[in-house]
Amino acid sequence: MKRLRSLLFGTSDVATDLGLLVLRVGIGLAMAFAHGLGKIPPSEGFINATANLGFPLPELFAWAAALAEFGGGLLIAVGLLTRPAAAALAFTMAVAFFGAHGGDPFGERELAFVFGIASVALMISGAGRLSLDRLLAPPSSRRGTEAE
Repeated sequence: MKRLRSLLFGTSDVATDLGLLVLRVGIGLAMAFAHGLGKIPPSEGFINATANLGFPLPELFAWAAALAEFGGGLLIAVGLLTRPAAAALAFTMAVAFFGAHGGDPFGERELAFVFGIASVALMISGAGRLSLDRLLAPPSSRRGTEAE
């Protein structure tokens, strides 16, 4: 019974880090390859859609969105610069949700919402211990080390 209770309600660093790894890899690779790769280089249609949203320098902002989706997705997947990559992706998904698809029914905007929420969660939590961020962090800032 104790083991079942621990499984259902308990937390552990290992479970948290495995959960973050699964979230990062799934969200990151899906974003990079299903959404970002096809936007590099940005097509005229994507640049025009960016201009129609009111962005100045639409080609620059189209490139920024494409790189946030592709490059940011890859960075999130491997856990490198996770918080900045997740911030860029969260901003891009907010523009997609509220701007590009703002007039669409929720079911058509849902994917931008889910990617955006996952990005915000990763901005808050960071990549976890199973990431390149953890390997590159100063020892004093690593969770679960003697330096804390």
